[in-house]
Amino acid sequence: MRFGIHVGPQNTTVEELRRLWRFADERGFDWFSVWDHFYARTSDRIPHFEAVSLLAAIASETTRIRFGCMVFAVQFRNIGLLAKSIVTIDHLSGGRLEVGLGAGWHEPEYRAFGYPFLSDRERLDQLEEGIQALRRLLEVDAVTFEGRWVQLREARVLPKPIQPRLPLWIGGAGERRTARIAVRHADGWNIPYIDPEGFRLKKAALEHWCAVEGRDPKTIQVAVQVGLYMAPEDDDRAVARLRERLAEQVGPQALQQPGWLVGGPSGIAEQLRAYREAGVDWINVTVRPPVDFEALEAFVERVMPVLR
Repeated sequence: MRFGIHVGPQNTTVEELRRLWRFADERGFDWFSVWDHFYARTSDRIPHFEAVSLLAAIASETTRIRFGCMVFAVQFRNIGLLAKSIVTIDHLSGGRLEVGLGAGWHEPEYRAFGYPFLSDRERLDQLEEGIQALRRLLEVDAVTFEGRWVQLREARVLPKPIQPRLPLWIGGAGERRTARIAVRHADGWNIPYIDPEGFRLKKAALEHWCAVEGRDPKTIQVAVQVGLYMAPEDDDRAVARLRERLAEQVGPQALQQPGWLVGGPSGIAEQLRAYREAGVDWINVTVRPPVDFEALEAFVERVMPVLR
């Protein structure tokens, strides 16, 4: 099983984020990612850093780990500008960048900053056009693209990425449009906050669309993203406090929703073992600042070895 750290760059400092990505790079994680938002889920008053700028810093301050954004909201940036940013960051990193795209979901930040928040269908249409145009900009010399949402006229992005095929991911849990877009256009599908049984259903949907589109399922990577609220030791009182923290940071509903893992090292390992038995081989754990580095060290020493 491969492991990644995913962090929301909210309610934190650059110093804490820097410590976290260096920890991931040095302590054996396979992946590090940030998300792309103006606002936190629960408040528009929580401080929040921007994703592209952070990726440039990660590229320059790590040496081994692959990294990216899970995921860029496709509406927030002109697709040509995003392509230029991606190429620059890939060169800064020596060819370790991977990029996720998503349809967006948090309506308040769209309204606040003047982005139209369209229907689910239209946002997914934007996503499908966006990933097609981005792929061509990264790989083709001069790109003309005539879509409803994206128009390009002999557009050139030079230089190209270091990687001959920079991996593009689709993020989201939808089994009809999202999974099919991933099969048609992406190298990977990142599925957030599902339980092991939910993963089996998503995997079946992915295999269905691979059969429809004529793609080998083995050619698309699949990652599951889960929330991690772990105590450094197997301590019931510490775990109870973590449940309170989860309810405060994400909302009380998270305590009843799948994909939010709470426990000490033994309990977290047992929960992740169920994912492995369901066929998951890539887990991205979401941590929310303030980061408990003692707990992360316990995760590296007591959880990761028993699942790899």
